[in-house]
Amino acid sequence: MGLFDFIAADIAIDLGTANTLIYVKGKGIVLNEPSIVAFDRNTKKIIALGNKAKEMQGREHKEIRVTRPMRDGVIADFEIAEGMIRAFIKRVRAGMISSRRVIVAVPSGVTEVEKRAVRDSAEHAGAKEVHLIAEPMAAAIGIGIDVEAPVGNMIIDVGGGTTEIAVIALSGIVNEESIRIAGDEMNNAIMQYFKKNHNILIGERTSEAIKCEVGSAVPLKEEITIQVKGRDLVGGIPKTTEVSSVEIREALNESIVQIVDAVRQSLERTPPELSADILDRGVMLTGGGALLKGLDERIRMETNLPVHVAEDPLTAVVRGAGKVIENLNHYSKVLIRNRRY
Repeated sequence: MGLFDFIAADIAIDLGTANTLIYVKGKGIVLNEPSIVAFDRNTKKIIALGNKAKEMQGREHKEIRVTRPMRDGVIADFEIAEGMIRAFIKRVRAGMISSRRVIVAVPSGVTEVEKRAVRDSAEHAGAKEVHLIAEPMAAAIGIGIDVEAPVGNMIIDVGGGTTEIAVIALSGIVNEESIRIAGDEMNNAIMQYFKKNHNILIGERTSEAIKCEVGSAVPLKEEITIQVKGRDLVGGIPKTTEVSSVEIREALNESIVQIVDAVRQSLERTPPELSADILDRGVMLTGGGALLKGLDERIRMETNLPVHVAEDPLTAVVRGAGKVIENLNHYSKVLIRNRRY
């Protein structure tokens, strides 16, 4: 390993709405933190990010703002996103001066303007060369699918901001469906449900915890009840209520129906030869949303296709982007081409 290899590292970033994961060439995944930033409202100086900022979420005072610079899989607040990327890269780059090449995974439905924002942020954070890869493509590579083969593979990547559905063959995406219904929308649906049916206000963190603990897409063998603390909308005082997994499933149903509909639409647009491959090989579920209880079963029931949840679905995208950065020449075909105007 030469001096240059030591001072400059190639890295892959899964810049997710909910979590940011970073893979350093030769080292593997070195960072997995929430995409949350706490900053001083007056100076815009970042106070905390990742797990530390998440602990502050919903508990901050008027001088501090806790925000998520990524919305629906893309940059919503350019300045804060750039600060976050820079700080995360700095954290993983101890002993290294700069990042030579950076690969960033983005939603497949991303616009040219959104691509430019991601590229600029990575360049401002010190990258010499920035490549973009579509999230479903990265997820497919991450879970060990041979994307170069003349065989159809279907990936459903349910993230925080977007659900990406793609049919992949011959190093390219044959058709894609990117909808902005995913983990965040489910959290929101739970918050609205409590407001409407229980007259209780709950925060984002609480709703996320409820979804992880009792959320499901199909009836459970044993339904569960949990205690939920929030603020009573009528009296304005803290209150505890009991809810069952049946109610939470009802709250999540609309989001799940939209994801299933998008899967159906994608299947309708798939060429017959590739449809036959998907029937043989099944559908792969990746992303944090793949961990929702019974989501695989629900898609299986609605489409009559075999559905498999990938191993460690949360890191599939960054592992794939990492494989690409480890062997960039081999995987150059899978990267998103630069549009030259």
